[in-house]
Amino acid sequence: MAHTCIHWFRKGLRLHDNPALMAALRDCKELYPVFILDPYIYNNTLVGINRWRFLIGCLKDLDCSLRKLNSRLFVVRGKPEEVFPKLFEKWKVTKLTYEYDTEPYSLSRDKTVTTLAKEHGVEVVYKISHTIHDMDRIIEENNGKAPLTYNRFRTILKTIGNPKKPIPAPTIEETKDVKTPCSENHDKNDGIPTLEDLGHDTTTLGEEKFPGGEQEALRRLDENIARKDWVCKFEKPQTSPNSLSPSTTVLSPYVTFGCLSARTFWWRVTEVYQGKKHSEPPVSLHGQLLWREFYYAAGVGIPNFDKMEGNPVCTQVDWDTNPEYLAAWREARTGLPFIDAIMTQLRQEGWIHHLARHAVACFLTRGDLWINWEKGQKVFEYLLLDGDWALNAGNWQWLSASAFFHQYFRVYSPVAFGKKTDKNGDYIKKYLPLLKKFPAQYIYEPWKAPRSVQQAAGCIVGKDYPQPIVQHEVISKKNIQRMKLAYAKRSADSAESPSKKQGVKRKAKSVIDMLQKKDKKE
Repeated sequence: MAHTCIHWFRKGLRLHDNPALMAALRDCKELYPVFILDPYIYNNTLVGINRWRFLIGCLKDLDCSLRKLNSRLFVVRGKPEEVFPKLFEKWKVTKLTYEYDTEPYSLSRDKTVTTLAKEHGVEVVYKISHTIHDMDRIIEENNGKAPLTYNRFRTILKTIGNPKKPIPAPTIEETKDVKTPCSENHDKNDGIPTLEDLGHDTTTLGEEKFPGGEQEALRRLDENIARKDWVCKFEKPQTSPNSLSPSTTVLSPYVTFGCLSARTFWWRVTEVYQGKKHSEPPVSLHGQLLWREFYYAAGVGIPNFDKMEGNPVCTQVDWDTNPEYLAAWREARTGLPFIDAIMTQLRQEGWIHHLARHAVACFLTRGDLWINWEKGQKVFEYLLLDGDWALNAGNWQWLSASAFFHQYFRVYSPVAFGKKTDKNGDYIKKYLPLLKKFPAQYIYEPWKAPRSVQQAAGCIVGKDYPQPIVQHEVISKKNIQRMKLAYAKRSADSAESPSKKQGVKRKAKSVIDMLQKKDKKE
């Protein structure tokens, strides 16, 4: 049977290594590539302008690639469960394909759409290609539980074996008999919206340092892979959080949106490693991809993974509610230049180094401001180009020492940490030009500069730049004690009422044991 098929693009915004797209092309006479601007995901309270710009770049690039195959991308607005029945009828669709997505909202949405498709006599085919491995298989191999340590996760992967090899993009020869009927008004009716169409003011937009799209992703991959010695020696903790140009690959936004296949990335790195001495997980490039997989598995296997309450692996902490502190952190006016420079870069460019994320996340939560990690998670989701539900939730729990990482007494200094890799404060001067005339000895602590130095720098602390929002040396010690109490309470609660949650039973107990050991050391 020759099908009329919709391929539903969501995250896999690429043609290479797209098995669901290839499934659409199989026995296909008419293909409709569709992207839905789902108001649940794409609204201006959840997605910042830099992320919107990146998405539009991805869609333009995808449409350009499809044109080379005599096809086009249809961008439709609305709720998928309302859009699809209309499209099924309008185009007489017989098959729907998509790339599997493990986020809770996506699973619920896809279940609804699949039911609707069956009611309309539409065959549904999905393929796993957003992650390197099948998350359900990983959990199954771990006795139905999400692995809670990276080492355990890697042990399970040894039983599963190597990732599948990526598949090539479809060729014009493979699609020569497939038609995509388009109206003359395609761009007007089903084309890609502009930022202005979506209600954004673009006058304040800065330079686009990381343009969206598959072609840009592959170009950047080639550029990084060409540095063979660098690839072999890469160790994430040894890279700099405050270098003036990124010290890592910055391929994360492209993997998040699926412009770059994680499997393609994995196997290209594998080719470089062949016969050479190279770094190993967790710090290597392969290690970074496995961290992504680790958090994806956690997101699938742990209930309420993006929340503190109802999350069985997350320590329950009595965080403060302080809107003024949260706003100061979000708007880069904490009075701590290293923190404010990072948050300024994030707002301007949509990307910051992994260790810079560590510094500002620790500062917001257990280190200094004692604000719930869920608040920071929402800010990152809005501002980051590579904002990814599972990674964002997992990393915020890690950095707040709520789950996965339990050495709560190890706190990032908002002064000393930045100095390690940038003694002169060039990074601060770039993102906070107001402070650029301060001598290096005061750039991280401008409030310590004599009045005459502040006047010479043209910046009076308390007037032109804020006083520090907290005294780190004092508050961090107080917060360590607060965290110690939260851990002790968790241990006591767990001893009284062991977790009955399915999928975390055995591992949750081992985490509690770890916490008790930490308390004994204190």
